[in-house]
Amino acid sequence: MANKVSSLSVVGLNVKPVRVEIDLDPGLHNFRIVGLADKAVEESRERVGAAVKASGAKPPQRFNRKIIVNLAPADLKKQGPAFDLPIAVAFLIASDQINFKARPDLVFAGELALDGSLCSVQGVLAMAIYAQRHDLILVIPKENKAEASLVKDLKIIASDSLKDLVLKLEKNTAAAVEVGDGIPKNFAGVLKSDFDMGFIRGQEQAKRALEIAAAGGHHILLHGSPGSGKTILSRAMPTILPPMSEDETLEVTKIWSVAGLLHAERPLILERPFRTPHHSASLVSIIGGGTSPRPGEISLAHRGVLFLDEFPEFPRSILEALRQPLEDGEVTVARAKETVLFPARFSLVAAQNPCPCGNLGDQEVPCVCSSGDIMKYKRKISGPILDRIDINVSVPRVSFEKLRGSDSESSQDIRLRVIVARKLQEERFSASKIHTNAEMSTRQINSFCKLNRESEQILKRAHDKFHLSPRGHNRILKVARTISDLAGEENIGPGHIAEAVHYRHNDTD
Repeated sequence: MANKVSSLSVVGLNVKPVRVEIDLDPGLHNFRIVGLADKAVEESRERVGAAVKASGAKPPQRFNRKIIVNLAPADLKKQGPAFDLPIAVAFLIASDQINFKARPDLVFAGELALDGSLCSVQGVLAMAIYAQRHDLILVIPKENKAEASLVKDLKIIASDSLKDLVLKLEKNTAAAVEVGDGIPKNFAGVLKSDFDMGFIRGQEQAKRALEIAAAGGHHILLHGSPGSGKTILSRAMPTILPPMSEDETLEVTKIWSVAGLLHAERPLILERPFRTPHHSASLVSIIGGGTSPRPGEISLAHRGVLFLDEFPEFPRSILEALRQPLEDGEVTVARAKETVLFPARFSLVAAQNPCPCGNLGDQEVPCVCSSGDIMKYKRKISGPILDRIDINVSVPRVSFEKLRGSDSESSQDIRLRVIVARKLQEERFSASKIHTNAEMSTRQINSFCKLNRESEQILKRAHDKFHLSPRGHNRILKVARTISDLAGEENIGPGHIAEAVHYRHNDTD
């Protein structure tokens, strides 16, 4: 009769229950693992054997038995070393080397070292959320305890070795259970940054545009000559973003946990992410995917900022793959046997030069590019991608007088206004699942972006002049709604619409 132990498998950001079944039959020694296991799971035979031996028990290799481990359901791909622990526990139960009977409410996950110690695994926060919702007890390595404890009221058994865990299970399972405290009440982190808007001289229009983008969660494109301040402005944007809510913190931390980027000393992501992939990065590293789908840079930037410097230098395949995330705030990774959905609700901050030499439109340095070179450079970014960017702003060179001037408004002052605007949006969308103006659907735009006659006329003139697409029309209204929120006004006024139109069509031509 097969012995069963429960475990969990993380697929994308979702968690699936797995039964670890083991059967010891008379016959020549053989140790097989079946159930669509990847290489890491198959190699657990060696780790389990060495760890069991190091813990003082008789390892599978010493049994003249045919040992079969089945990971069910068989059609679910099993990957990673997290099945080491449940396989070891199932073997000890099946071989009568532990005075403990498996319980359906105990789920095991952990990697075993050769000396029997338990090592941390990825995706524990996702497992913890699943276990808490299904009233399960999560048995994990002690290195993952801080991460799992972020889920309030979760029942946890944490051990640093297989031997220690066996003693806990045999002695008193109930006494070994600890309860997660949840996110600390003072969880909001102190934003530490070497960048501050107050240290950046001039560029008031760009700062204003970044403030609007931060307040409404909009995408923004900065274009200007080399050295004009595009990069430093972009790197200062996290300093004006509002702190994450508790739900957002858990959401972001869960993604980072699945990606394997959490550490025992830093189990909680407190600050909004700021990701800056290089333009030479691969499609999979930015968008996500792979043979075992993992979140890419756009998902690691969820609820934060994705900064793409030298925007036109990114491969066309990557830029076009941004269409769905920019529009929907999520990315679908489809594979032959599975489809995984990763959240990707970020604010894109893209920066580029106006031409290959970088001096088109510069008042001091002449452009040396031919018209053909300029057109070829601009064609690198397709119309559909540009149509999904809400704010387009020029970043000119700063004059000597402004460079030597005094500091301007600090990030903290700007951040306070952004926080007020975000609170208005939270109240506005309290009955829905969205948080910012940038996420509004067409129906919500019709409800929350009503215009008076003068504002309507301004938008109509812009529509006729720039031949706005329906998407462009809606994005102007979203930006105008954010501008009115920053102004503390309930209705969108003519000035708000005019400013939104200006940011929509502000290029270097």
